[in-house]
Amino acid sequence: MKNNRRGLCLFEWAMLGYALFTLLLMAVLWGQLVSPVPMLLLRAGAVAMTIGLWQLYRWKPSRLTMFLRVAGQLALLGRWYPDTFEFNRLFTNLDHVFASWEQAVFGCQPALLFPQHFTSPVLSELLSLGYVSYFPMIAAVTVYYLCRRYDRLAYCTFVILASFFLFYVIFIFLPVAGPQFYYQAVGTSQIAQGCFPALGHYFNFYQEMVPLPGAEGGLFHTLVQYAHDAGERPTAAFPSSHVGISTVLLWLAWERDRHTDRRAWGLFVPLAVLTLLMFFATFYIQAHYAIDAIAGIFAGTGMYFLFRYLNGRLETIAYRR
Repeated sequence: MKNNRRGLCLFEWAMLGYALFTLLLMAVLWGQLVSPVPMLLLRAGAVAMTIGLWQLYRWKPSRLTMFLRVAGQLALLGRWYPDTFEFNRLFTNLDHVFASWEQAVFGCQPALLFPQHFTSPVLSELLSLGYVSYFPMIAAVTVYYLCRRYDRLAYCTFVILASFFLFYVIFIFLPVAGPQFYYQAVGTSQIAQGCFPALGHYFNFYQEMVPLPGAEGGLFHTLVQYAHDAGERPTAAFPSSHVGISTVLLWLAWERDRHTDRRAWGLFVPLAVLTLLMFFATFYIQAHYAIDAIAGIFAGTGMYFLFRYLNGRLETIAYRR
């Protein structure tokens, strides 16, 4: 992290690249966007925050000010996610295609049958725990690198953020709402009979969700319900970024420490357990089709190795300069 005082980190460039890409996309689609002004303000605010935190670090370089740079970018992810819906709502919904693939692969709809046949309150709470652990897992890996592998903090953050932004690009052009919206729109009785009609632009106007499966009243079930009510959109179903980013985090935790040549087993094992719970939770709570969760594992693994490689190449180029 020797050059951070001179310029922006790669993870900040990743955000700026995504902001620029989507800004150009906004220019092309401007007449069709429903709320372009808030979208512009998001991008202006993100750029201003990035420059401000970078200048703060230049003035007072420390772990704290570097952590603020990292935390600022991670905090914005909650704003970038619903922003993808403003783009993909312009395209024809594809849930009927993915529900049909789900049926072809499994001979049924796991997201429909799983919560119907497994009603244990204990299972409900465990799976809900896995699902709500998403952002705490991101925080845990980031803080671990901050405290134990500070020289790799910028790298870790770049891999996480770049993976998120690549998922968001996919979500922009692949409008899949997921079972919680599609099942509600079609009707579970029709879904159970293997009827998967195309809905076109239905979710532009109707965004009702099926009631959240699971045992009501549990702490983690309540937290999942709160998260869904607060910010869920009919978007971002395929592939599952929850599973994908959790897979990226697992790979980051699996890396050996350069100085001790040891793996962070104390971090990796809990993450592995939570990721397993999250994998099943994604279609238990009907946020995703099962094929979304499976695809998330492969997508997350591919993104980890892609951005790990790119980070190394870009660091080499910067060092030569």
